[in-house]
Amino acid sequence: MEPIEELAGALRERLIERARAGEALEEGVPEQVRALVEREAAPLDDSERAALCERVILLATGLGPLEPLLADPSVDEVMVNGPGAVFVERRGRLERTDVSFGSGADLMHTVERILAPLGRRVDEASPLCDARLSDGSRVNVVIPPLSLTGPYLTIRRFRRAGFSLRDLVGNGTLTAEGADLLALAVAARASILVSGGTGSGKTTTLNALSGAIPGDERIVTIEDAAELKLRQRHVVRLEARPPNLEGRGEVTIRQLVRNALRMRPDRIIVGEVRGGEALDLLQALNTGHDGSLSTVHANSPADALRRVETLALMADVGLPHAAVREQVSSAVDIVVHQARGADGARAVRSVAEVVRVAGGVGTRELLLDGRVRRPGEGRLAERLRGMARPAGAGESAT
Repeated sequence: MEPIEELAGALRERLIERARAGEALEEGVPEQVRALVEREAAPLDDSERAALCERVILLATGLGPLEPLLADPSVDEVMVNGPGAVFVERRGRLERTDVSFGSGADLMHTVERILAPLGRRVDEASPLCDARLSDGSRVNVVIPPLSLTGPYLTIRRFRRAGFSLRDLVGNGTLTAEGADLLALAVAARASILVSGGTGSGKTTTLNALSGAIPGDERIVTIEDAAELKLRQRHVVRLEARPPNLEGRGEVTIRQLVRNALRMRPDRIIVGEVRGGEALDLLQALNTGHDGSLSTVHANSPADALRRVETLALMADVGLPHAAVREQVSSAVDIVVHQARGADGARAVRSVAEVVRVAGGVGTRELLLDGRVRRPGEGRLAERLRGMARPAGAGESAT
């Protein structure tokens, strides 16, 4: 740790000790910090003292030791496993940092500073919390008694400018042939499901796929925590709402999907299906709202279809399994499967079309050794037939 960081941390601790002892003055935090720096760091020159003041104020009023990590553009995720263990993800790989909190109480103060402006809180009665920062970053908090070594805090950074399909080709996530196929499929109003594990880059790919939607269409996005960054002109963004402290006011993804159907959407994009909303999405896709996009946690394209079936059955409407399977085969055209390798690199491992097989639904690979395979005769082939490659495929529509 840099000497200036150590000094700033020590002065922050002095500031906290004074406040706890009731010695804080009536002046605001900046005035108190300046007085403390003038007294404790007099040998430093004016510019160094000004920089030190700014650093102490940031530590005292911002997110404490996490501020430098969140200011680092190379950090994609910050994971705090108690006061003494802070990890980050850079380029898909986890790294332990030398950042730490003085105590569990200091970490808890940082958690409270994050949640208070959002109208959220955690305590022993409600020790779990999901929230979103003002910049769109996702936050998850777990505190004792559920967490055994102090509060756990996870912050997934929000990328202000989403990747395009061309960007995914450039960073090796997708082949150029695969990008062309997917851009054409999106423009042809094929319904696409992106599958993969946690951290595999599903949302990034979903955002890139959305760039191929024509700019004159009305798009409704529905997310649990808003992450998508579409560049089209006509976008309506909806976000689910958790219950308040009294257990009231919850608005679920399923409710938002149903409401979106009344909003005259050309396309519906659901950030992730993870419950009964899968049935509502399938019904929407089968009643004229084709060309929609979503993601699901799964280990392969075939598993993704089976998981959507299972989630749809969670809607508790009593539909036979065979009827749900039929809806899946009619609603989804393509499954894009993505994974993260041991080296942290994220890559599209499969692009498969959904086909009908004896007894239900199956998949047929369209991307073999990086080469595109022509779809079999069926719904997807009909959509693609006669479609020219869209202008600027791989670029976000404007």
